Amino acid sequence: MPRRSRIQSPVARIKGTPADVAAQIRNALKRGGSAQHAEGVQWFFKDEIKSHGWYTADLRRAAVRFRLEVRKQHNLDFLVTVADHLFSGPVLEEKVAAVFLLEKLDAEFGDREFKLFETWLERISSWADHDALVHSLIGPMIAAKPTRARTVFRWAKAPNRWQRRAACVALIRGARAKMFLPEIQKLSNSLLADKDDMVQKGLGWLLRETAKFDAKRTVPYLMKIRDRAPRLVLRTACETLPAGVRKQILTA
Repeated sequence: MPRRSRIQSPVARIKGTPADVAAQIRNALKRGGSAQHAEGVQWFFKDEIKSHGWYTADLRRAAVRFRLEVRKQHNLDFLVTVADHLFSGPVLEEKVAAVFLLEKLDAEFGDREFKLFETWLERISSWADHDALVHSLIGPMIAAKPTRARTVFRWAKAPNRWQRRAACVALIRGARAKMFLPEIQKLSNSLLADKDDMVQKGLGWLLRETAKFDAKRTVPYLMKIRDRAPRLVLRTACETLPAGVRKQILTA
């Protein structure tokens, strides 16, 4: 069995500037990882990924410990700056740890933080750090302040695949609350011709959650687009629907 990733010591030594603290966290993540698990992580990605070999649950627990220690000594702005430094690195767990440091703090964030997190989209290197950022930080902030949803239409036109995927994933939290159906349909219409599989998977995920929580209004839309939607998008969108409805949608 591979050794489970863990932090052996001591968040108590955290001190210095945000850059110093980020460096201390990076060192702790490197020491606490599993080289054997890091080799297995690559299996989930098409492109080469730099990993310290952490299991997600262990990484989240470690990040929460770091967060508690930092907030004993510093304010929220300091913590956000630490996370900003961490998300600038090339290692998967460093970026995901940056998100976990800030996870569930979205009620304390405002437009300044939202604009900062938007710049992080340019630093994305895989679907894992993308989905952590967009689903756990950006999505809740859009659901909390619906006027931010207009940002996704700008992302949908970007040449960067991760911004186009973000346009979809960012609306999932709202979709689960039966929000944004007009925006979701407009966004979907604009991305149905997108050939990138990461964007198609993101759009399918969004439509699946929309159908799961608001099938009455979503199924007619899926019927409307079934002849022009990529098969990957349509199959994913139908996953939670009853078998009969799913068959009707998928049988063009």
